[in-house]
Amino acid sequence: MSAHKYLKIGLILIALVFLALPTLEAQCPMCKMAVESNLKGGGSAGKGLNAGILYMLATPYVLVGGLAFVWWRNRRRNVDAAQQEEA
Repeated sequence: MSAHKYLKIGLILIALVFLALPTLEAQCPMCKMAVESNLKGGGSAGKGLNAGILYMLATPYVLVGGLAFVWWRNRRRNVDAAQQEEA
């Protein structure tokens, strides 16, 4: 793919994120109110919400780490194969 196509796709993705931002932002006060009212009643919804946030935060790092590992392993195999061909 050319750089022009990557730029186009990137701009479209950024525009979609900005279009969804007001909807996403509106959900924060609703969660906060629900957790506050639950905590006043002696519930533990805050702990569950925090755990969910941590899982969502960890997911991209796990995916990128997994892809990096697969790339590294394949690269190492290719280098090893090239060295064996030379020998």
